[in-house]
Amino acid sequence: MSAEGRLIADRYRLQQQIGSGAMGVVWRAVDERLHRTVAVKQLLLQPGYTPEETEEARQRTLREGRIAARLQHQNAIVVFDTAEDEGHPVLVMEYLPSKSLASVISEQGLLNPMQVAQIGVQVAGALATAHMAGIVHRDLKPGNILLGDDGTAKITDFGISRAIGDVAVTKSGILAGTPAYLAPEVALGRDPAPASDVFSLGSTLYAAIEGEPPFGVDDNAISLLHRVARGEVEQPRQAGPMAPALMQMLRADPVERPTMAQTRDLLQAVVDGRPIPTASPNARWQYPAAAQQPQQQATRVGGPAATPPPHAGPPTRVGTGSAASGSRGSSRGKHILLWALAIIAAVLVGVLAANAFGQDTSQSQQSPPPAQQQERPAPPPATTAPATTSSAATSSAAPTTSSAPPTSSATPAQPSEQDLVAVVQQYYQLVPGDTDDAWQLLGPDLQAQGEDSYEQFWDSVDDVQIVDGPAASGGNVVVTLQFTKDGQQSNERHVLGMVVDESGQPLINTDQIG
Repeated sequence: MSAEGRLIADRYRLQQQIGSGAMGVVWRAVDERLHRTVAVKQLLLQPGYTPEETEEARQRTLREGRIAARLQHQNAIVVFDTAEDEGHPVLVMEYLPSKSLASVISEQGLLNPMQVAQIGVQVAGALATAHMAGIVHRDLKPGNILLGDDGTAKITDFGISRAIGDVAVTKSGILAGTPAYLAPEVALGRDPAPASDVFSLGSTLYAAIEGEPPFGVDDNAISLLHRVARGEVEQPRQAGPMAPALMQMLRADPVERPTMAQTRDLLQAVVDGRPIPTASPNARWQYPAAAQQPQQQATRVGGPAATPPPHAGPPTRVGTGSAASGSRGSSRGKHILLWALAIIAAVLVGVLAANAFGQDTSQSQQSPPPAQQQERPAPPPATTAPATTSSAATSSAAPTTSSAPPTSSATPAQPSEQDLVAVVQQYYQLVPGDTDDAWQLLGPDLQAQGEDSYEQFWDSVDDVQIVDGPAASGGNVVVTLQFTKDGQQSNERHVLGMVVDESGQPLINTDQIG
């Protein structure tokens, strides 16, 4: 792909080279079928592969391109098509006259924190939608954020560089690509996940404000990788109002980071000049009071309990009990106590009234004690001593309240693996046709992405079928799906993270392709 004017895939006419790097070459081109300007990227595969490994990498790259094409968001570069040229994968993408954030940082130096917050809001919005669609970017860095002349920020290269080994140890043991923006868990060898994207976005915004990523830069990539793995981030010095937001995104433990949707709202608070919400250690980020909360309150399987919003019940973790709130238990105990005292008072009134009308005292003394006359038993574990007079009955009230009754709230029954599998089967029977009912089977993390984006995604899918599974595994459900879109079929393996709400209903809370 060395000359202008070449025709790729009998459709895309190359006009001008607009970028190049270790990954390949990017051209501005014309789609002669639709008469529009596009960007054509030829991706270069890693050298030293066997023919079998080369073919596997080529197929994986094309698959990643098809997955990225599912994402439709105003702040994401759209992938229009995948093709091949001289044995190399080619991606055809939206063309945006722009500069990368890396170029802007190189030219201007440090950026204003408020400008960076505005960029971050746009990018986080696109990534939140991507995560809901099961797409993890896996290579967020300043070079993959494009800034248009009108201030629009768009993210590009969804999953592509990771698919071809851009950030991976090659067979020779040489690290390909810089680890400066990696999350600590990825540096330790774990697969990238949505939480990894949150950290990488935080590193990218940190670099735009501070001039270098949180772990610095080093020509020795292995040494830098070790620093990343330790996860020790220095407090930013130039970030101003962005500092609290950055430090939440850059938490070493991925479970303690905000979700990408929460990150978007957190950065929006910076742009709006509102106070920045802070999360205590071992707790998920909590929305500001004005933010929209998902209806269900649930906790990620195997993860820490989410901080509930005001007036919400405590989340219940699958496989563990639910600790009742002390104030709630006290309030319920007071209500039960008042109810018990009201019953006793009513009994006493009856006894006094009977005495006033001249009933035989000996007969009243032989009658059962007031507590035994009641058809409704007093709340356990209270006890009532037998009473023969009104004063004795009154004294029995003290033992009745000597110990607080147990709370009436009970931990919902924990779902079995069959229950989790049944919910997943029900969900994929509903979509794409009945998204209203399917939406009710999603947990708070997926619902936080927004119902409009959810509807938009399923509107683009003609059909989806389960071709393997579902199978429950450690609180997750693994299922292989066949999507039909625009007459073309593709198979994807999804790992669904399950939660249980307060009523014991299993819900699909996360969706990751893998």
